[in-house]
Amino acid sequence: MAGLIEDYALIGDCETAALVGRDGSIDWLCWPRFNSDACFAALLGDASNGHWQLVPVDAGARVTRRYRPGTLVLETTFETDQGSVMLIDFMPPRGKASDLMRLVRGVQGRVAMHMELVLRFGYGAVVPWVTRLPDGRLRAIAGPDMVVLQTPVPLQGRDLTTLADFEVSAGETVPFVLTYGRSHDELPAARMEPLQALQSTEEFWRAWIGRSNIQEPYRELVQRSLITLKAMTYAPTGGVVAAVTTSLPEQNSGERNWDYRFCWIRDATLTLLTFMDAGYFEEAAAWRDWLLRAVAGAPAQMQIMYGIAGERRLHEWSPTWLPGYEGAQPVRIGNAAHTQVQLDTFGELMDALLQGCKGGLGFDKAAWQLQQALLLQLGEIWDQPDEGIWEVRGQRMRFTHSAVMAWVAFDRAVQTAEAFDLEGPVPKWRELRERIKSEVWARGFDAGKNHFKRAFEDSGLDASLLLLAQVGFVAPEHPAFVGTVEAIERELLVDG
Repeated sequence: MAGLIEDYALIGDCETAALVGRDGSIDWLCWPRFNSDACFAALLGDASNGHWQLVPVDAGARVTRRYRPGTLVLETTFETDQGSVMLIDFMPPRGKASDLMRLVRGVQGRVAMHMELVLRFGYGAVVPWVTRLPDGRLRAIAGPDMVVLQTPVPLQGRDLTTLADFEVSAGETVPFVLTYGRSHDELPAARMEPLQALQSTEEFWRAWIGRSNIQEPYRELVQRSLITLKAMTYAPTGGVVAAVTTSLPEQNSGERNWDYRFCWIRDATLTLLTFMDAGYFEEAAAWRDWLLRAVAGAPAQMQIMYGIAGERRLHEWSPTWLPGYEGAQPVRIGNAAHTQVQLDTFGELMDALLQGCKGGLGFDKAAWQLQQALLLQLGEIWDQPDEGIWEVRGQRMRFTHSAVMAWVAFDRAVQTAEAFDLEGPVPKWRELRERIKSEVWARGFDAGKNHFKRAFEDSGLDASLLLLAQVGFVAPEHPAFVGTVEAIERELLVDG
């Protein structure tokens, strides 16, 4: 196992994702969705909870790795005293069954290799039943989940582990293909066209990133970030997860180990703007459509976050058999914050939809009707305490950022109506906009200290106050905002 999160690299097929360690071990893999129970979980525990390692027998191998330019194809090169090999990891974006392909390519000399596959589902808890198929492939089944392993290398089983030892010479390529399927479906088709799959995967990513309009001097860096963002999309629905892992602690050995494999409304504006600014209107439209489907329904039931298909019940529980990343407990699956009231989400939703319209995604009449219904709900609750942007699991308060984002919601509604000549209770929205603004200045600003406050009841600071200028509530050069920035720098800034 690689150990630290910085030792891992991401691969994916826009439906799922895996983390590959510097030691050639895949220790985190969710199928068929980012938050699936069909999951390797060694990143949150130990290798017995599931991993797939391909590594030279020589334990002293020197390791270098990189992504192939413009792709999500990962190359890990091992140099030993006997020679060198390249491990090529990728997941072809087929749009059907997900495949994890690993190619061991000889570069120099002849290198002895060892493979160890520990298949566990259910976050490492479920040992599958493994059998050999007539065509030589290995099939592992447990409940609804099935994976099939195909390789020309002879395999053997020992202690609930699949093992293989082989050698690879310069110019040779040894393929391994792991394919996921539902156990009640037909067997996935044999996948022994790894070189063609590699070529098509490279072509997919290079064609996609080639559509970007990013210019120098930071073109390569921004494109790499865009590829990562694309990998975190779920192509069937357009959803974009905040992370592909769960329970990485905010502090070493801490308890704030949250599951971020979900879609936050709060992220919508930044995600939309990122895609549109880079020239990706198809992805932006898919994300906007996901957003509208997710929040559709009774306005009082709008959540701060949803599953990648718009799921609403994100029950939080703890797999107690996992010791946690670097020993941090508890490990969490699901996120109880989905039941919280966070008023800022209304503002982020309205801002995202306005930016989408301005960015060229077009206007949606049904969306406007939904927006009006949500604003009617916000008009009834904007002056109530909530859990706020930090999703505090304690007493609700009147957070200044939440109040400002309620102001944003009505401000963007007015802007939308005026820009597109739409019908709606615009005078009412203007009146609420001014009421909220007056209250924020009266109760959310400390005139004596010349800075905005964390909450109406709390004169402290937090970083969300830095967004007040960005959302247009106050001018960046306004003395009150300058004072807020200076206070945050003085009291909260750590090491630069």
